[in-house]
Amino acid sequence: MKILVIEDNIELLKDIKNFLEEQGNICEIATDYKSAFMKAVIFPYDILVVDITLPDGTGLDIIKEVKKENIDVGIIIISAKNAIGDKVNGLEIGADDYLTKPFYMAELNARIKALYRRKAYKGSKEIIFNEIKIRPDNHEVFINDRLMNLTKKEFDILHFFVANRNRLLTKEAIAEHLWGDHIEMADSFNFIYTHLANLRKKITKFGGRDYIKSIYSVGYKFSD
Repeated sequence: MKILVIEDNIELLKDIKNFLEEQGNICEIATDYKSAFMKAVIFPYDILVVDITLPDGTGLDIIKEVKKENIDVGIIIISAKNAIGDKVNGLEIGADDYLTKPFYMAELNARIKALYRRKAYKGSKEIIFNEIKIRPDNHEVFINDRLMNLTKKEFDILHFFVANRNRLLTKEAIAEHLWGDHIEMADSFNFIYTHLANLRKKITKFGGRDYIKSIYSVGYKFSD
């Protein structure tokens, strides 16, 4: 998953980022309202983890703006505020979950995964697309019930395609999703072509169809 964590407590922010990245996620961060708003509105994310109290605004206003822009993203509020009124308000304006500080990182991770499953896979722990079956929690891909051996980036690309099947994905969106903020250091998208070529070879070797359609000069679409 690609996750944006909005939190002004630097130590807690580092802990969350490190833990979520250890779980195989791409995790970007924001410490104030201005940078959080810019990232949340401009860049695509699977999940937003939002603290309510920020130095130059409130996380609730970020949630309102995200909803106003009709951005499809899961939202979890993390807050030291434990009053029922705060929880109800946060959920009513569009948050999907509310976690009170302090919390265990394992619980935050479990809630993120559960929310992503509800939004992307309708609660299932498996994604099935014709002969392809993906188990995201285990980072496993099966073609015709045979387990494939994929690199992490190959898995991430296939997972991203299947979760967004029938949607046009630009090269920029793919790169941003896979590499996050680090993509700014890249001088071309040649690495995407290399990963896609290897992924296609492995899928067809296992008897799967090549569903990755190239859209000239724009990007790709995963479709049958």
